[in-house]
Amino acid sequence: MAVERTFVAVKPDGVERILVGEVVGRFEKRGLKIVGMKFMKVTKEMAEQHYGEHKGKPFYDGLVSYITSGPIVAMALEGKNAVALARQTIGATKPQDAAPGTIRGDLAVEIGRNIVHGSDSPENGQREIGIFFKPEELVEWSGSLNKWIWE
Repeated sequence: MAVERTFVAVKPDGVERILVGEVVGRFEKRGLKIVGMKFMKVTKEMAEQHYGEHKGKPFYDGLVSYITSGPIVAMALEGKNAVALARQTIGATKPQDAAPGTIRGDLAVEIGRNIVHGSDSPENGQREIGIFFKPEELVEWSGSLNKWIWE
């Protein structure tokens, strides 16, 4: 399996609930490497670009309004099968469907406040990383633990 990059964000509810460290730690413990991370406010333009596929749907305006309502922690994560691994760590979109042990299964209560976003494909991961990070904000590095995490 090739090394992939994926985009993950701790949403405003996760930041407000002081869950950033918990969320970041879960991805690190799964062996995903942080290659970019920043605390930021999402602009309306960024939100519209990020959620563009949902434009025209009844919930679109609420998504844009919510993601711009407070700061987020944006992350670019890297690893073998990073998208699937991150999504497994996050859990199902609806917290009531998320398995115990996942971020949403353990920490979220309802779909509109489900703590974290994760890319749904390698292509969307690259697209979303491009929305939230400039190329020079991503750091290439090789951790000494990689040989103990990946074959």
